[in-house]
Amino acid sequence: MSAAATTWEFWIDRGGTFTDCIGVAPDGRLHIAKVLSSDTAPVEGIRALLEREADLAPGAPLPACRVKLGTTVATNALLERRGAPTALVTNRGLAGVFTIGTQERPELFNLNIQKPPPLHAQAVEIAGRTGADGTTTELLDEAATRQALRDARDAGCASVAIALIHAYLDPTLEEQVATWARDAGFDHIVASHEIAREIGLLARGETAAADAYLTPLLRGHIQHLEDALPGSHLRFMQSSGALTDAAHFRGPRALLSGPAGGVVATLRVAAEAGFAHAIGFDMGGTSTDVSLVHEDEVDRSFETRVGGVRVKAPMLSIHTVAAGGGSLCRFDGFRLLVGPESAGAKPGPLCYGRTDEAGRRLAREPALTDVNAFLGRIQPDHFPFPLDFEPVAAALEELRERLAKAGFARDPDALAAGFVEVANASMAEAIAQVSVSRGVDPRDHVLVGFGGAAGQHVCAVARRLGIRTVLLHPLAGLLSAYGIGVAELGFDGERDAGRVPLPEQGLPDAVTSALAELAAEGQGALAAEGASPDAITCEPWLDLRYAGTESALAVRAPEDGDWQAAFAREHQRRFGYTRAGRPVEIATARVRARAGDATPSAAESPAAPSADPTPLRHEHVWFPDAGRVDAPVYERHALQPGHTLAGPALILEEAGTVVLDAGFRLHVEAGGRLRLQDEGAAAHARPRAAADDPVRLEVVGNRCMSIAEQMGAVLRN
Repeated sequence: MSAAATTWEFWIDRGGTFTDCIGVAPDGRLHIAKVLSSDTAPVEGIRALLEREADLAPGAPLPACRVKLGTTVATNALLERRGAPTALVTNRGLAGVFTIGTQERPELFNLNIQKPPPLHAQAVEIAGRTGADGTTTELLDEAATRQALRDARDAGCASVAIALIHAYLDPTLEEQVATWARDAGFDHIVASHEIAREIGLLARGETAAADAYLTPLLRGHIQHLEDALPGSHLRFMQSSGALTDAAHFRGPRALLSGPAGGVVATLRVAAEAGFAHAIGFDMGGTSTDVSLVHEDEVDRSFETRVGGVRVKAPMLSIHTVAAGGGSLCRFDGFRLLVGPESAGAKPGPLCYGRTDEAGRRLAREPALTDVNAFLGRIQPDHFPFPLDFEPVAAALEELRERLAKAGFARDPDALAAGFVEVANASMAEAIAQVSVSRGVDPRDHVLVGFGGAAGQHVCAVARRLGIRTVLLHPLAGLLSAYGIGVAELGFDGERDAGRVPLPEQGLPDAVTSALAELAAEGQGALAAEGASPDAITCEPWLDLRYAGTESALAVRAPEDGDWQAAFAREHQRRFGYTRAGRPVEIATARVRARAGDATPSAAESPAAPSADPTPLRHEHVWFPDAGRVDAPVYERHALQPGHTLAGPALILEEAGTVVLDAGFRLHVEAGGRLRLQDEGAAAHARPRAAADDPVRLEVVGNRCMSIAEQMGAVLRN
C-alpha cells in the first residue's frame, strides 16, 4: 500500500473569523471541523479531527500528513502594516518615486487624502544604471553600495528589496547588489526581476518591497506549522488559484490565498452541474467575496492594488465587500448600518456568549449572525458551542428604542429584518460589480453559494438579481477549503515582450523564444515539486492591446494560431467593440503551467430512500415577504438524491444553515448537491424603499441601496 493511501490529508482555509478544516481519511471519506481563527488554528483543526475520527490520544504528537492550506497571514500583515523591517534599494534620484506614486486620486472628491504608508522603512539610493536599451550606462559603486547596505542593516532592516530601473531588460546590476546584500547579512533578499520581469519601475519595485516585507512572516508561519507537523508535506494556495510547495510560497502571491480556493471550487461545482457561467458567492464571518466564471474561465488580473500597494502577480479577480456574519449592525441616527466593522473571531457575535476572566461579556453590539439567530434563521444544533440568545434580544431592544426616539417606529422583527435587507443589498451590488459592470447579465449565470453564512442569504440575493438557479455543494460551509484541496499545482511566469507589433500570422521570434523559455521554466519548477512530467500542461498567453492604448487584455493561445482574431473576440466581449485596421502590439508574454494532483475522492453517498424526508421539527422563522412562519427544519444528511422540498424551510448542515425562501424549490442532486430553483421571481419583485425609511441606505462600502435597486430594476426590465 502506498504512503498516500495510509496518510491523512487536510484541506484548510484560515479565514478572518473561522478556520475551515476538511480531513480526508485513508479510506477517502471526508470529515470536517471549524475552529475560531488564530495562529494555531490549522494545527488545532487537524488535532480535533484526528482525535475525533482517528482515535488520536489527547496531547499525543501529530502524525505526518499531507496539508493544503490557504491563509490570510500575508493579507492581514499587509493591511495592518506589521511586516518585516525592509530597506528598498533603487537608483540615485528615484527613491521619491515610491513615495509619490502615480498621484492618482482613488476618491476624487475626498479633500482629506490619507495615503497608506510605504512598506519600506528606509530607502537606499545607489549609483549604477541600465539604459532603456538594456545596456549599462553607469557602473555600480561597490564600496558606497556595500556601506549603504551595512548602514541599513545596522539600522534594523532585516529584509531588502532591490528595484533598479530597466532591470527587466538586463538584471545584471540587481544580481550584483543582491550578492552584496547577502554579504551584509540581510535575512531576506529579493530583486525585482525575480518576481515581476516586466516594464514599470513603480509596480515592480512595490511588488519587490511587498515580497521583502511579507515573505519572512510567511516563512515564520510555515516554520511553526512544520514544527507542529513534523514529517508532513505542506502546500499552499496562491492568489492565482494554484498550489505551490511551502518553500516557494511568497508574499505577493499569497494575498488572495484563501478566497482563491473558493473561486476554484465555484468553477468545479458549476462544471459538475453542467454550467459554464457561474457567480461565486462566498459569505464568511468577516466579508463576502464574489467572483465571475464565464465560459469555464475565471478572469485574472496581473497588477492589483492591495492595501495601497501595487502588486504585480497573477490573481483571480475577486470583489470583496465588508458584509459577513460578523459584520456589526448599527443605527447612526439616520440609517441602519451593516459593517464594515466586524466582531471577528474575538469577541465574535453576541450570541457566542464570550466573556473575559471576570465573566463580563466581550461583545457589545449585535452582528449579522445575531440578527439571523434572533429571526430563527440560525439554529444551535450544530454549533461547536452553546448559543446565548438573551443578549441579542436585549441589544436589538436597545436599538429599537433609539429608532423610536429618532421617529422610526419598528418592532424587533422589522428592525432585525431591516439589517438583513441592508446586507442583502450590499452583496447584490457586489455581484453587479463583477457582472453588470462588465457587460455580463447575471441572469444567465448560476449562483454558487458557499461560506458559513451564505446559505442564510443566497436565496434573497439571487432573487434581487433575477438569478433563478442556486447551487450549494454538500461542503458549502467549507467550500474554500474544498477548492484548496482540489486545486492543481501551478506556476505562472511572465516576460516583458517589448510592445512589438503583432503580425497578421504567427509571432515574432523573440516572443516565441520567451514563451518557450517560460514553458521550460514552468515544467522544471513543477517537476521539482513532485509533478509527473506527463501531468504538466503549459498554456501560452499574451497581453495584447491596440497600439497607442494603455490597457492590455490577456489572451490565451488560440487553437488555430490566429492571435489577431482571438484578440478581436476578447476585445469585443469585454468592451463591446473592435478597431478594425488598428495595429495590435504585444506587451507581455506569459505561461501558465499546471499539474493535476492525486486528490482523494470522497466516499459515495448512500442510495436515496423511497420515502420523503421527515422534518426534524418546526420553528417560528422569519422569511422575506412571508414574515414569521412555522417552518419545517430538516437535517442535511437526511436529504438524499431525488428529494425535493418547497420553501419556506430550514436545512441544518454541519457547517451552516440553508434558508429556503418561499417560492424556491430545492432539488437534491447526485453527490448531495442542492439545486435551488426560484419558481416565483416575478411575483416577488420588490418596490423601492420609501425615502424616509432608515433601511433605504446600504452602507457597506459607502454605497446607496438605491443603486442596487436600480440595477435590479434594469435587469428585471
